[in-house]
Formats: sequence, structure tokens, C-alpha cells
Amino acid sequence: MRDVFIIGTGIVPFGRYPDLLLEDFAKEAVTEAVGDAGLGARRFDMAIFGHSNGGRVAGQRVLRELSLTGMPILNVENACAGGGTSLHVGWMAIASGLHDLALVVGMEKMERGLIPPNPGEYESFLGKTLPAKYALRARKHMQRYGLTIEQLAQVSVKNHSAGALNPNAHYQQEVTLEEVLASRPIAEPLTLLQCCPTTDGAAALVIASAEVADQLGRRGVRIAASVLKSGIYRNSSTDATASDDDLAERAAAAAYEMAGLGPSDIDVAEVHDAFTIGEILAYENLGFCERGEGGRLVDEGVTALGGRLPVNTSGGRLSMGHPLGATGVAQVVELTRQLEGRAGARQVPRARAALAHVQGGSTPGIGTGAAAVHILTTEETTSVH
Repeated sequence: MRDVFIIGTGIVPFGRYPDLLLEDFAKEAVTEAVGDAGLGARRFDMAIFGHSNGGRVAGQRVLRELSLTGMPILNVENACAGGGTSLHVGWMAIASGLHDLALVVGMEKMERGLIPPNPGEYESFLGKTLPAKYALRARKHMQRYGLTIEQLAQVSVKNHSAGALNPNAHYQQEVTLEEVLASRPIAEPLTLLQCCPTTDGAAALVIASAEVADQLGRRGVRIAASVLKSGIYRNSSTDATASDDDLAERAAAAAYEMAGLGPSDIDVAEVHDAFTIGEILAYENLGFCERGEGGRLVDEGVTALGGRLPVNTSGGRLSMGHPLGATGVAQVVELTRQLEGRAGARQVPRARAALAHVQGGSTPGIGTGAAAVHILTTEETTSVH
């Protein structure tokens, strides 16, 4: 397999665009990424668009606005993992030698309120919504390992602090622990400020072979690993311990093996924090700490800006917002800029290896869902684990 490099990034501020069509703001992210790569009039070999609500041929509609037509254009839906899946598809195309230059876009225009359940998810119609599912996972962790409501809430405090430094975040203000705990109850123990907002947004990446990256002088950030995994069916009615933690664990293990790195080599990470407990679980599933120790990482400031392993320096889903198809690509935009030293006030010093984790559509026990894990490195990165 060939090396694949990220040579351009683009993103629009996440928020609400009630008066714009999806293609109106998605094309701005594409334009920025193309300009960042210094491509000029050069044409792509293919383009991949991740989205859940964009409608038919959404990618073609976006690129038509920019006169980028005629190439293979794929539209990918994989719930919250749609953006990460799109990058995996683009990576495969270049790593295999099929193509040399690809455009990867994540985009979404969201409705307010809860994400509606899939047809046939009868428990969701009866109240087991996404907030309820995550709340149950939080209660289980609290009972088994002693996770506290303060530790959960501190994840929101941390991520809003980072988001306040990010001009592309939906919410750019800090919150206190007291404000998080006092915000409106959603699904006990989760309060409003522990749940991600539904948001509009788009992000784009230009990825290329080493040859094209060298031609453009942009051989700086390499995709050292790209892994996509799906859930495994279990009879959850007889397995009281069924969860989807293994989905992220399997994806991360494969990514570390592919990159030749370990959890201790990661300098900065973006993980799926649709709810505060999601970030706690990600610490453990990705190997950043032992099972049950996620709350301790928050208490000790390990994952805050200035900590040993800053997580969600963009502000995460809690502050950035969560436009489903855009999230996985936006994470990689943030991490690429971290490795390039272009993250501004959020910059992690001497960052050389970064990990992005996004996960969606999971219903523990029934084998649905997908998780994508990408590891990015600078050229001089070597393992120290």
C-alpha cells in the first residue's frame, strides 16, 4: 500500500444556516481546502462526500457549483461515522494505487431536536433515544467503576474551554461546572450541556499520493492508519454485559498496528463526544487509560489543553456541534492543523502523532454501527512505545 498525505484542509464555521442550502456552505469548505492545497485548476481523480440528510447526489450538487464535474463522485452514509468512512474510502483509493488525488468532504444540514430513530428501532420510539442510551451507559460506568457526575460534567467544561478558542465552533463560550450540572436534565445523569447540539456544517480534505504531495511541496501530514469497523451481533437479551465498547477497541487496535504506534505515542486526539460519557468511554476504548480510569484522566487534567494528552482541542461535538456527516472530516481538519502548527490558541506544542475517532449508529448487541479511527503523523514520527 502507498503512503497517503493530507495536503489541504477547509472548514466552515459550524452553526445554523437556515437561509442557505447545503451546497451553499459546503462549497465554501471545498474552496478553502483546494486553495490550501495550492491546486489551482488541477482536477481531482475522485471525490467522496459523507452525509446523512443531504438528499440524492448531494456531492454532485456541491461540485456542480464549483464546475468540478465528470469525475467519480461517491455519496456515503454511515450515521455519525459518515465523514470518517468517507476519508477511509478516499484513503483506500490512493493507497491502492487506483487514484493519486482525491477530495473528501463531510457535510450536513440538521433539523433541531433529537435525531429520529431508524425504522424498526422500536425501543427508540418507546423512549430509548440516543440520550437515553448514553445515559444508561453512564449509569453503568458509575455503578461499576465509581465515575462521578462531576467528572462527567467536567468533560463539558473542558471542551467548551477549548471551543471558546475556536472560531469555527458553534458555541464559543466557556461554562462552569456549576452551570453544566444545573442545566436542564435530558436523561439522568446527563444534562443539556452534556449533550451535543444539532448543527449545520461542512469540512473538506485534499488527500494525495506521495508523488503529488511532493510536486506541490505538501508532504507534511501522512495518514499512517485508516481503519473502519462495524458492530458484531450478539444476543443482547441473554448477554447483560453487551455493549459497543469493543467496536472502538477493535478499530483502535487495528489502527495502532497499521501505524506501528501505540496509545502512548499519541500527542493529541479528537474523539466522539456526542455526550460526555462518550468521551470518557473513548479514553478507555482507545487505550489511553485502563478500563474504569477515564474519570481520573479528566480529574487530573491529562486531556485538557496543556495536559499530557489533549483531547478534543477543537471543542469536540459538545462545543463544535455535531453535523453528522461533517464530524469525522472536521476532526481530521483540526488534527492536521495541529500537526502543521496552525491551530492558533489551541496549538499543542511539538505534536507529531494524532488520532481521530468517530462512531455512529451503534445499538449494543445487535451488530449495527460503525467506527472509524485514523492516525496522522508528521514525516519524522517514530514509535516510542
